[in-house]
Amino acid sequence: MTLLSMLRPRWTINVLDMPLLSNRLPPYTGEYNVGTVDIEVPVERQRLSEAVFKHGRKPAFELETVLFSLYYPAVKDARSRKPKHLWFPKPVVLQAEGYAKLAKVSNFFTNRIFALGLWTLAGSLTIPAAVDVPILGTVKNYRDYETEHPNDDYGLPEYPVIVFSHGFASSQTDYTQYCGELASRGYVVAAIEHRDGSGPGSFVTRDGITTKRSVIATSELDPPLDVPALKVTQLAFREAEIVETVRVLRQINAGLGNNIFKTNSRKEGKDLPEWRGRLNIERIVIAGHSYGATGAMQALKGGHIYQRPFVGGIILDPGKSSGPLNEDIRVPLLIINSESWSRTPSDFYGRPHFDVVRDIVRKVLDESHIYAWFVTVKGTSHPSVTDAPLIEPWLFSWTTGSTIDVKEGIRQYVKATEEFMLYLKDGHRRGILSEEVTHPEYEHDIRDEVSKASMPNEIDEYWRIHVAPSTGCAYPGMCGVDHDHAARPPW
Repeated sequence: MTLLSMLRPRWTINVLDMPLLSNRLPPYTGEYNVGTVDIEVPVERQRLSEAVFKHGRKPAFELETVLFSLYYPAVKDARSRKPKHLWFPKPVVLQAEGYAKLAKVSNFFTNRIFALGLWTLAGSLTIPAAVDVPILGTVKNYRDYETEHPNDDYGLPEYPVIVFSHGFASSQTDYTQYCGELASRGYVVAAIEHRDGSGPGSFVTRDGITTKRSVIATSELDPPLDVPALKVTQLAFREAEIVETVRVLRQINAGLGNNIFKTNSRKEGKDLPEWRGRLNIERIVIAGHSYGATGAMQALKGGHIYQRPFVGGIILDPGKSSGPLNEDIRVPLLIINSESWSRTPSDFYGRPHFDVVRDIVRKVLDESHIYAWFVTVKGTSHPSVTDAPLIEPWLFSWTTGSTIDVKEGIRQYVKATEEFMLYLKDGHRRGILSEEVTHPEYEHDIRDEVSKASMPNEIDEYWRIHVAPSTGCAYPGMCGVDHDHAARPPW
């Protein structure tokens, strides 16, 4: 559970439609304006488990639709006729029931108290991105041009794509700043809303029928699932949603955007036909936080052996209680831990969690001869990559012990992510990715004074590097590799 989950049930007072103790989400800082579109479309029904709910006997894990938010570079100064998306989706009562259920205090009265607290805290907050505006580089008179040139991709730029998976007790709107900042730098991010029973609440709309999905407890199921089995099922459900998200993105890129628009229950995406050929669809990067990081690692299993389009993984605080972490990764990998995640010792299937993560990254380096990194952002806590610290900075720092400036925390996550994306594009190491290992153990700094002095101040101030490709041949299997230009994926 992220801090965001704890922040939302707080009580505040609204003044002029602005929560008294909350901050608005700041504008994005990149070169481009940012647009957003919510997409929910039907998929081929899949039952990921035979379990049903005891009450009603309906399937507990049946995938019917996939829902995700797209964040993308938008036409400059494009005006939307639609209001900005609420950061806290309506109806608030559904989310309140989910959080009350997670807190094991769910009943008629507590649910309404939670709902009131959620609304007073964040009911008026909006996401800064413009809704349903054209993607940057739109062809004028597109439909006439398409008729005359049916096979032309117009020579417009392809945008790199990141598919993002949220954490436990979270939703797609918990990471809007991270996703929007990347979009303002020229990336398309698809932030999935998982309906696997790990989030507070969501509505599924298919064929005009809307049903609610909320937190799933093992006691609700028949046959009952123990906790490990529940997590396996939830991760399988999440993986199916990731696959379906990629399928929809492929359709949009292939010129079927109008079909997606027509079937989108959220009634957004009128300009999706103009997205044809705009996505670098064969080189998608999978990313995730916490439970979503565990799921993202699972989606990388076997790499291209399973014909997945993922050419890299960005893993933020991989889960400590979301099941074993997949070790079969054969694409470049960047794992970023918050300081609280690295510093706090945690038993993970009989070993320290830090050691397990470090050894997975070393395995990618040693056995696959592919670049991989494991680093920690100093001064951060588990929710630092979410919107929580921006909305409630004082409470966030007080409850988590985070010492980094909240905007600086997001900036460091975004900067490292972009450096990794640029590495995937041209093979050159920049910034944090160009440095040697500083802390193979979290507390053990192996640098001498000369090495410390040679590191750029910003990197030394904010980062500890636990695993990195080393020109000094620090790890078996990397000797003899041209580390400036090699160890790149073979696609």
